Amino acid sequence: MLWGTAPKPSVPWDGGNVAEGRNSVLPDVGETRLMKVTFPPDSVMMSSDFDPAAAGAEYMSRLPGLAERFEPESPGMHTTDSVDYGILLEGEISLELDDGETVALKAGDVVVQNGTRHAWRNPGTKPATLIFVLIGARRSNA
Repeated sequence: MLWGTAPKPSVPWDGGNVAEGRNSVLPDVGETRLMKVTFPPDSVMMSSDFDPAAAGAEYMSRLPGLAERFEPESPGMHTTDSVDYGILLEGEISLELDDGETVALKAGDVVVQNGTRHAWRNPGTKPATLIFVLIGARRSNA
């Protein structure tokens, strides 16, 4: 987590970072969050020495509020009440969508997620690093 803003940010900067000390990395309606995330290759999670319990504990400590949204029956799949801008800085990664479609991304690609169910997959051999801007949104019941 790099930064966060309040629902109605003001300038000049008051010296505070809304994201600090929060119990969730996810923004409330109108708030924003700026995150840098590095995804290891999927092969790391498939290796014989991978410890899923330790990984789950790390997710819970580093991604509170988001980690709880990961679906146990569909690893990695999740949905948030946010509009997310994702920018792939380095590496390659695939975005798996709710309908099973997969979109391959390369460095420099930008994706916008509008509160849809999705997962990130790294089928490559090197880590993939993305910058995300999350904007808290109100989910409509329509």
